[in-house]
Amino acid sequence: MKRVRQLAPLLAMIAMVAVLYVWQSRQGPAGYWQGYAEGDDVFVGPTLAGQLVHVDVARGQMVKAGQALFEQDGTGDEAAVRQARANLAQAEATLRNLERPGGRPEQIAQAQADLADKTAVRQRIALDLSRDERLLPGNAVSRRTVDTERQQLASAIAQEAGSVANLALLRRPAGRPEQIAAQREAVAAAKAALAQAEWQLSQRTVAAPAAGVVVDVVARAGEALTAGATVVDLLPTENLRVLFFVPEAELSSLRYGEGVAISCDGCGKGFTARISYIAPKPEYTPPVIYSQSSRGNLVYRIEATPPASDLLLLHPGQPLDVRPEPARGVALP
Repeated sequence: MKRVRQLAPLLAMIAMVAVLYVWQSRQGPAGYWQGYAEGDDVFVGPTLAGQLVHVDVARGQMVKAGQALFEQDGTGDEAAVRQARANLAQAEATLRNLERPGGRPEQIAQAQADLADKTAVRQRIALDLSRDERLLPGNAVSRRTVDTERQQLASAIAQEAGSVANLALLRRPAGRPEQIAAQREAVAAAKAALAQAEWQLSQRTVAAPAAGVVVDVVARAGEALTAGATVVDLLPTENLRVLFFVPEAELSSLRYGEGVAISCDGCGKGFTARISYIAPKPEYTPPVIYSQSSRGNLVYRIEATPPASDLLLLHPGQPLDVRPEPARGVALP
């Protein structure tokens, strides 16, 4: 029993060394924080219900933004577009018919010629009257002549006005104003229906919203899909980020927007990332109080975003070592 008591301090020291070793192995090299790559998937599906015709990508494939991912059967939508175009053409033809002049072209030409003749007569009579009125004080013409010319001018003006009114009548649209206004609304409605049909047809081909890697394809050609059902699980490159945890004692050394250095297996010389998120609360909270010993268990979630040129180096779940940027204040690329 006495020998056991003598060995107790030695056993306690061995246990402390073991705990310290485990803790240091979890923390990585001195001055580093452990982290890993993380990304937010985008689950791409159709806007409309329909049958899946074919999938254009495979699992693990890199795709560009706007690249086609899959296509649905658009037979019904193509027919709807043709019908909408025919309805629009008919509505526009009806509007043109209502807006065209009421008279035939030859009637309008004849009315124009008649108006020109009436205008010439009126101008000739007005010129004769103006001359004779200047001669009247010298008795070179009689007053009866002047009075007759005045009457002829009034008649010529009336006849010219009648020709103007007749020509305007022939040029007036065939339809009544309320008919034309209603038909213009019908044309606008037909255009909207065509735009809706074309939009629905365009939705049958679904493209990648961003460049990234196809994580999985969860639907196959021939399946009937509901609107919003996932077909392609896509991980956009821009959604990748570095996630690491910092002890509470070291949290004050980090600032939003500052740079951190990232290294990993196969990353070469590594790269830099800019801190884009610092958790306001710790990931682990002791059950009772923040004693001096338990405060060391508090860690805070930190996220950092690398520049676009280094995003392809990251793979979700990949272990990373994170350390402060060596030269504080130096702008990151």
